[in-house]
Amino acid sequence: MPGWQALQEELADHNFQVIAVAIDEDVPAVRAGCDGITYPVLIDAEHIVAELYAISNVPTVLMIDEDDNIVQPNWSAYASDTFRELTGIDSEKQKDHIRAWAKDGTLRMSPDEAKGVVGDLSAEEEEARLVFRIAAKLRRDGDTDGAERNFERANALAPNDWTVRRASQPLRGINPFGDAFMEIYTEFNEAGRPYHGVTGH
Repeated sequence: MPGWQALQEELADHNFQVIAVAIDEDVPAVRAGCDGITYPVLIDAEHIVAELYAISNVPTVLMIDEDDNIVQPNWSAYASDTFRELTGIDSEKQKDHIRAWAKDGTLRMSPDEAKGVVGDLSAEEEEARLVFRIAAKLRRDGDTDGAERNFERANALAPNDWTVRRASQPLRGINPFGDAFMEIYTEFNEAGRPYHGVTGH
């Protein structure tokens, strides 16, 4: 988040605004990571944003212009090199695309190209997101067994959808940065890194 804060400050004179959406329900945990952050950070506990935009991994960046047009659809982009060893992505090259757009309107793709980049969710992915919501509701209602059963079902339906599988980890008391994360990451790589959107620089 500090990387996005730095970019927000850098581009403050170019009608540029960062808005973060945490696909999470742990408000205190999200708030703890917002020290020094001045841009809006929203909570999407029900994963509505992820579903509307077919977001299947985090971080995902969308660039939306002043007329509410998505000019850069789902993009696996980073504001720092914290995970560069895993991703192989140079965040500065990615931020250069954002700078070019904010400063002079230069885009990576035409509006017509942008419309066809993000594929629809599969039937299994759609079902997984519904089952995830059921699991989260059961958890909030205190039905631990029912929640776990549905989290497992959602994960089986969409094993490479991080907004389902990894997002369930902290809700189930699993460290989302520990061995369970590496298991997901390994399987994700072995599956060819499936992603609804644009990857790389």
